[in-house]
This record gives sequence, C-alpha cells and structure tokens, in this order.
Amino acid sequence: MTPQARLLLIALGAVTLLIVMIARFKVHPFVALTIASLGLGAAAGMDLTAAVKAFQDGVGNVLGFIAVVVGLGTMLGKLMAESGGATRIATTLIDRFGERRVHWAIMFVAFIVGIPVFFQVGFVLLIPLVFTIARRAGLSLVKIGIPLVAGLSVVHGMLPPHPAAMLAVGAFKADVGRTLLYGLVVGLPTAALAGPIYAVWIAPRIVLPAHNPLAAQLVGGGDASTALGEADRMPSFGMSVFTVLIPVLLMLLASAADATPSLNASLRAAFHFVGQPIVALLLALLFSFWSLGRPRRFTREDIMKFCNDCLAPTATIVLVIGAGGGFNAVLVQSGVGRAIADLASGSHTSPLILAWTVAALIRVATGSATVAMTTASGIVAPIALAMPGTPPELLVLATGAGALVLSHVNDSGFWLIKEFFNMTVPQTLKTWTVSETIIGVAGLAFTLLVSLVV
Repeated sequence: MTPQARLLLIALGAVTLLIVMIARFKVHPFVALTIASLGLGAAAGMDLTAAVKAFQDGVGNVLGFIAVVVGLGTMLGKLMAESGGATRIATTLIDRFGERRVHWAIMFVAFIVGIPVFFQVGFVLLIPLVFTIARRAGLSLVKIGIPLVAGLSVVHGMLPPHPAAMLAVGAFKADVGRTLLYGLVVGLPTAALAGPIYAVWIAPRIVLPAHNPLAAQLVGGGDASTALGEADRMPSFGMSVFTVLIPVLLMLLASAADATPSLNASLRAAFHFVGQPIVALLLALLFSFWSLGRPRRFTREDIMKFCNDCLAPTATIVLVIGAGGGFNAVLVQSGVGRAIADLASGSHTSPLILAWTVAALIRVATGSATVAMTTASGIVAPIALAMPGTPPELLVLATGAGALVLSHVNDSGFWLIKEFFNMTVPQTLKTWTVSETIIGVAGLAFTLLVSLVV
C-alpha cells in the first residue's frame, strides 16, 4: 500500500469513527471530534505531542475568532427579542404582504431575523407569532411554519456571520462580503422553494390535531399576544431592520471597496476595518443598545442582564466548532489533507460537488449541520487549494447546502419541529425532512448556476 493510500484510509477511518461515536454511541460531538482528531494524528504517524499541539492550535485559532462572533451575534439577537424588534419586523411584513401571502412574509421575516441568531433561537423567538397568525387567519400551521424553518435554515447554513459558515470562510480563504452577496443570490430562491412554494403543496396533505398544547400555552399565555399589544413601545420597523442588517451592510461595503480600484487607500482601509465581521457585529450591537433599548427604556442594568443571560447556551456550539477547527488542523499537519487533494485532483471531480457530497454524508450520518460543515470544509479545503479556479465563496455555499440536507431522527432540529408543530414522525419526515432536502439540493443547483457566471 502506498503512503498516500494509507493516509486516505486513515482519514476515512477517522470520519467513520466520528460518525459512529455520535450516531451510534451518542458521544457528545465535542468529545467525538477530540477523540477522532487525536486518533487521526496518531494513526497517520504524527508524534503524539505534535498531534495534541496541532489540535490545540486549531481549536485556539478558530475560537479566537468564532467565539467573539458567536458572543456578539447572540447578544444582538437577545436585544432583538427583548426589545420587540423581531416582533415589529414580523408584524409589519405580515401586514404589508396580506393574509393570502402571509407565508411569504414569514419566510422573509425568518431570513432577516435569522441573520444574527442561531436556528434554535430564531425558531423559539418567532414560533409564537406563527401560532398567533395561524389561529387568527384560520390557516394551516404547516403552511406558515415551513417557510419559517426554511428561511432560518438557509441563513444558518449559508450566510456569514453564522459560526459554521464563518469557519468555512476561513478554511476556504473566502471573502466574507462576496460570500454574503452570493449567499443572498443563492439563499433567497432556495428558501422560496423549500418554504412557501413547498408549504402550499404539502399543507393540504398534512392533517394536524385540532389542539396543539404548545400553541395554547404560548398564545394563550400571552407571549405573542403581549408582544403584539405593546406596539407603541417597540422600536420602529425601519430602525429594527436597519439594526439587524448593519453587519451585512458593513461586510458588503468592505467587499465593494476591494472592487473599486480608484478608491482612496485610507478610505479603503477604513472600509476594511468596519467590514471585519467582529467589528461589524460589535458596531451593530453597540448601536442596538440605543436603537432597540431606547424605545423600551432599558437601563444599563437591563442590557447587562440580557447580555449575560444569553451567553450560557452558546457554550456547546462554540466548543463543537472549536473542535472542528482542531480536526481540520490535524488533517492538514498529518499530511492527510494533501493526500486527499492529490486524489481529488486526479479524479477531476468538481470541488463544489465534492464539498456538497462530503458535507451531506456527514450530515445524514451525524445529524449535525455544524459538525458536517466544519468537518467537510477541513477535508475539502486542501483540494480547493490544489485545484484553483473555483471561487472559494461558492465552496462555502456548496458545503453549507450539503450540511443541511436530509435532516431526520438523529437531528435535534427534527424533534424540535415535531414537538412544536405537534406532528407524528411520518408527518415530520414529509414536511421538515423534505424541506431540508430541497434546501440542500436547490442550494447546490443555484450555486452551480452562479459558478457559470462568476
């Protein structure tokens, strides 16, 4: 056996070990990634101390950036929730779209509100409004709920500054602003297909129980009703949208500066500075203290409490992403990354297809979009460097699309949707699982179309 073939088998074994530990033995993804990383290094012939050092450095390099992004984004999302800014965006768009197109409004709400927050946070934040609208308009919960989860999923998997997408941006050495721009071009039609369009078709075919205990608790308990009744104290629609889009606008501005050769050097440097994801999120958060906190008369103590309360739930996602960075570092330093790149270069497989396929396989096996995206980006990044010509921003999108495909019973999101919508397992497979698969397939298709013109 050649040394290259041996390294490829070791890489396959490490990924298989990772999948088995998570899917079969229910080992926490952080622990599983740590074990798989050190096992990969040892099997590849690395000095054991060097393997530990590589993993440690990989974790540190990733968390030095991702932990700050996660913290700032989570705080911004908390301010959006507590101030009523998210509710203001939702109710305004729903009023303007009208009852017949309310499912489209929900998709756009999810797309906007989901930019600074995790999928689960955005879902819990907006689901009371979905329950309220479904009850008031007499519409199927599926018709309104599927566009919500589709919009949140697309943003979660494909758009910076979401943590897994940001890790992929770093691995592929992509430009954040261009990734955002291409992500919007790919993500909006993808969310439309998987959300409102699919929901109109599937809703009449899914009959839910007349009584939904969670809907009765959230709507009857007043979460959504109270929020809707405090419209006079909420931030305005324009201010809420502007606040949440500040990071996006600043990152796009930095990319636009690169595309303008005549721009003054000092001005370009300033645009680059404010367009850094950390700086962009920090500026948005600081602005939100005034724009979202002032209408609700939040004190400095209130804002401090919100910022403290929202950080604890982010620990798991930060650790998993950090371990994914450690796995990637061991892949590179052990020589496995180069062996994979050489093999792919000889096979002439499109890096976009390869990135999607690797992410999809890991997603189906482990149930975690974050694990799939972080692991796949580490495996495919050396290939991308060895096969120039594919825009790295599109590799981020292809990896994100693959990491969302075919969510099923090993995904915590599957059970979250099932319980909130009060569906059976077969009904959840027909709605949520199919919607996620549409996102994965359509996301790849639109990415391939964009690759023809960029």
